Amino acid sequence: MKKINVHVADDHKVLVDGISAVINTDSEIEICGYSLTGQQVIDWFSKKRNKADVLILDITMPIKDGFDVLRYFKEKRIFQKVIIFSSYDDLKIVQEALSLGCYGYVTKKSAGEHIIDAIKAVAKGEQYFSDDIKKILLKTFTNQVTSTGDLPDKIIIESLTDRELEVLKYIAYEMNSGEIAEKMSLSVSTIDTYRKSLLKKLNVKNSVGIAMYAVRNKLI
Repeated sequence: MKKINVHVADDHKVLVDGISAVINTDSEIEICGYSLTGQQVIDWFSKKRNKADVLILDITMPIKDGFDVLRYFKEKRIFQKVIIFSSYDDLKIVQEALSLGCYGYVTKKSAGEHIIDAIKAVAKGEQYFSDDIKKILLKTFTNQVTSTGDLPDKIIIESLTDRELEVLKYIAYEMNSGEIAEKMSLSVSTIDTYRKSLLKKLNVKNSVGIAMYAVRNKLI
């Protein structure tokens, strides 16, 4: 089995050594170098022979920070799977990282618990968030904090109740509220309430938007 190659970037060597030690406990993952500044990350990836399946990237680094690295990848159209590894759990920072294309976000205080699972998930093209970051994103979604922004589909789907998912699927199959109500043994008004909730949570305007969301995220 091919190992998952990981490059670690953090400006504190002791943290690089610590996270590397955790990663090295898993035989499926292999460290392929480290960087102590954002510029070193860019220099490392600019060499053709250097490739990593996953980059673990701190935000606060000298010369160029983690955001500068993400912008570099975006500008150069370099498709690189990145997990942000940071002490910060501020909503705006998380949203900025997501907008720049990171696949995962793990706080340093929860790294021991999450980093290996995060690497394996992101290597497969999945999103991954440590529990504290997931909680922040869900709070955003339920309007418990003022800023909203775009949430990852995985977080949105996890926030849907079983009933909402069932209604979503029936809508995607072009069933009207009356038909869904009969199918689920519920009232039409209850189905309409679920429909309104889905429109808000998925940030779409109509049933077509709900259906497209279901197809895009392979919910049907």
